[in-house]
Amino acid sequence: MSSPQTVWIARHGNRLDFVKPEWFNTAQRRYDPPLSEDGFLQAKQLANRLKKENISHIFASPFLRTIQTASEVAKILDLPIKLEAGIGEWHNPHWMSEPPETHPRELLEKDYPYIDWSYSSYLAPEYPEMEVAMMQRMANVAQQLVNNYSEDILFVGHGASVMGLTEGLTQESPTFRPSLCCLVKLVKIDKGWDMELGGDTSHLSDTEKELRLV
Repeated sequence: MSSPQTVWIARHGNRLDFVKPEWFNTAQRRYDPPLSEDGFLQAKQLANRLKKENISHIFASPFLRTIQTASEVAKILDLPIKLEAGIGEWHNPHWMSEPPETHPRELLEKDYPYIDWSYSSYLAPEYPEMEVAMMQRMANVAQQLVNNYSEDILFVGHGASVMGLTEGLTQESPTFRPSLCCLVKLVKIDKGWDMELGGDTSHLSDTEKELRLV
């Protein structure tokens, strides 16, 4: 008898503009910051936490910080990364003055060889995006992907992704904090999902003192 499907959901590690806010003022793609130095460390610690898990598919938001976080896991698990725009950052007009520009393929191919460029996103967010639309987007993508992929899955996204994907599968509002590089574990039970881990950061050597989304 096969084990029930497990879905892991992780937030990216710390981002450069959280550490150096001035980066935003001169960045070419100001809504697509890379990880900070400690963010890369968090990503490596996340990868070490997941190296013994039976993950078969990695889906990542197409933002640089999520690609960099997912890449650390992909290296250890030797799995491709499927870029799914549907789990991308909330296109919140209060956070962003225009649609966010992400790094194009020609800038990603050289440094991130684990990206599977043959994969096509299930859907993409629109700008501006209200919270109810974002949560529905996450729920739609989560349901679509668990229906199409029966093996264990890892989603690497944002704070909004962690909350939206979790609620989309469990049908319950999460009560945990979506801290940087946190981890959620959902296990399929009958027709629903049971949350075994919610916002876990026990794999990290250092965690944020105050939750930051943007």
